[in-house]
Amino acid sequence: MQQAFWDDVLIFSHQITAEVGEKLLGVLGSATAEEKGDGSLVTQFDQWSDDRLRKAIHAQFPTHGVLSEETVHVFPNTDWCWIIDPIDGTTNFTRGIPLWGISLGLLYRGTPVYGYVLIPSLGHQFYGYWPGDSGLTMPQGAFLGDRAIHASTASPAKNQFFSLCARSTQILQHPFPCKVRMLGVASYNLLLVAAGYAVGAVEATPKIWDIAGVWPILQAAGATWTPLDDTPPFPLQVGKNYRDRPYPTLVTNRADWVETFLPLVKPVANRSS
Repeated sequence: MQQAFWDDVLIFSHQITAEVGEKLLGVLGSATAEEKGDGSLVTQFDQWSDDRLRKAIHAQFPTHGVLSEETVHVFPNTDWCWIIDPIDGTTNFTRGIPLWGISLGLLYRGTPVYGYVLIPSLGHQFYGYWPGDSGLTMPQGAFLGDRAIHASTASPAKNQFFSLCARSTQILQHPFPCKVRMLGVASYNLLLVAAGYAVGAVEATPKIWDIAGVWPILQAAGATWTPLDDTPPFPLQVGKNYRDRPYPTLVTNRADWVETFLPLVKPVANRSS
């Protein structure tokens, strides 16, 4: 794969998320929300963002498939597929809390090799490349803006952060070795580890659009991804509907701390069953 392709992918990601993010910042807190079947919220702006992102991808990369939170849930029979989360953190967005994101993941043959997450209110542009065993020739590394990022080398301690989701708070019934944070944005929760801000994070019931964009960034940053249901999330299967499939996940800054955190967070996998 030529460098020009990846240059186009990054420029496109910058431009389309900036456009969508600017629009969403202008209507922050004014959305009318409805509750979906899984209990999460959706607004007219989720649907607008979903539509704008899908149309932009089809225009720029007409041979690529698209899977999205709000409309298309069946994984297509294409080598390349984008998975989009039009507003990650819709509850925050609806309440006017300025912490939410726009997430893009580019998959090759079912596995993410590139991810891009914009947190508009912070101006934080996370992106990363991770070829894995795809055989692709491509850039590598994880970035926050123009700065390379890496998972921390720190050990768990009372002055180190660990990020929770709203459905994982039961782990605090027992002593926990770190300070906890809960931000309400699945992608940003996990990216705290990629950026070196936290030594770990857990998400009890993320969907595929919550994790596709952050997967390659975390891999490139040197973090360790542990599926709490013991099933690797990728590669995805052609023709499968991913609307209701959760992916309980533990992310740690170092592989040697998985055994420390796993017994503490393993019960959150029960929330996805």
